Parts: sequence; structure tokens; C-alpha cells
Amino acid sequence: MCLAVPMEITALADKTADVTIGGVTRQVRLDLIDAAPAIGDFVIVHAGFAIRRLDRDDALETIKLFQEGLNLELL
Repeated sequence: MCLAVPMEITALADKTADVTIGGVTRQVRLDLIDAAPAIGDFVIVHAGFAIRRLDRDDALETIKLFQEGLNLELL
């Protein structure tokens, strides 16, 4: 099973973005994303690629479900 995680964009450079969740920052590729993101947007990240922009409220709700279901501190 694969898990795609909503992460917030903190920096953009060409075809890459720095994304963060729970104090963890990763760099992801933007080659597959459905629409150009901006800093502060949430994106669904899977296998090192941002694959879709996500509405902020939906992203926060999904993160909340991960926290509750897995007992994680993500926000």
C-alpha cells in the first residue's frame, strides 16, 4: 500500500519545491503536479513528487485524520 501525504510548500525553485510537515522538510519534484503551486499551498506528495494541489482546509483535515489514526504530531 502507498500513502500520499499533504505537505505545505515553503520554497520554490524551477521544477522543485521544499515542503514541510511536522517539522520535517523535504525537496520534491514538480514535474507531475496538476497546477502550478505557490508558497503556502498544500500539495499531495508521493514518492518524491508533488502530484496535486490541495485545498488548505482539506489538507488540514487529512493531516488531522493522520494524527488521530496514527497518534502522530504533524502540526
